[in-house]
Order: sequence, then structure tokens, then C-alpha cells
Amino acid sequence: MQLVKAELKCLDGGSDIKFMFNPNQLAFEGVVETSENPGARTQNKGKPKVSFSNIKAYKITINNILFDTYEEGDNVVKKYIDNFKKAVEFSPGKERPPIYRFVWGEQIYLRRCMVEKLNYKLTMFLPNGTPVRAVIDSLTLKEADEPKPNQSVATPNPSNKTRQTDNMKRKSRNKK
Repeated sequence: MQLVKAELKCLDGGSDIKFMFNPNQLAFEGVVETSENPGARTQNKGKPKVSFSNIKAYKITINNILFDTYEEGDNVVKKYIDNFKKAVEFSPGKERPPIYRFVWGEQIYLRRCMVEKLNYKLTMFLPNGTPVRAVIDSLTLKEADEPKPNQSVATPNPSNKTRQTDNMKRKSRNKK
């Protein structure tokens, strides 16, 4: 049986992120938000009545993800960690971070998600200061909405040139 790596498959046309070693556990979090009205009580037990307001996006947290390039002597940050760092930045031309699908083998854990939180540390260095081992202490993936049916995942934002052209057309229509 072949060992299959866990990975974040980029749905925005960017780079996929493959894990060097598979996680040893996945922590799932689903939350239903509620509110209690202290004035409204049940008649038989006197407990406060609970109102259900909404369901929060699902989260998966992965802890202790190890990356090691000691034997090759490669910079572990450049080879592995930079991809995770890019995942918590806004995508070029978009007003949001990249969207991924978290898969491990045939199992899709989150169909659409973003990296909400990244905590990592460098734990081993070569004599010249090159980092060769890193541990992601905590990686939190948060479920993302599906795009609207008529909108692709990679819908570009209007450029300044497009905005200027649209404004000029609108101004010329208003003068008539």
C-alpha cells in the first residue's frame, strides 16, 4: 500500500501545498451559536429559553506538522514554510486569501477552505544559520462558502483601467 500525503489543493490556480509528513491527528470544530434570554424561562423546569442564531464555519486544526531538510541542507522555510505563509496572505488581484481543498488520499475533509491561522517555529539550523527543521505548531483551516453558480472561483477584480473606462462611459451617458 502506497503512502499518500495530505495536501491543500489550491482552487485559485496557485500552488498546492503538500505535507512532508502526514498529520498524526486532525481536530474538528463545529459551533452552533446560541443566546439565552434570562427573562424567558421554561414553565416546567425554569431554565432559560435558548435561541439558535446561526452555525459557524467548520474548522480543522492540525498540530505538530514536521518539516525537515537537514540531510539535503536546503532552507526549510524556502522549500516548505513559504507556501504556508502565502496561504495567509491575500491572493494577487483578490481581496481574500487563497481558497484550498483539504484532501488526504481519497478523503476530502474540507471541500473549500482557507488557512485561518498559522503558527510555526524553526527548530534546527546549520552552522551557517540556514534553517533545516520547522514545526507548524498549529494550522487552522476554516470552511469557505461555495462561489455563486454564475461566478468562477477565480473571478478577477476590476482593474483601475476598467474602472476608468466604465466611469468615462457613465459620464458620457449622463451628459446626453
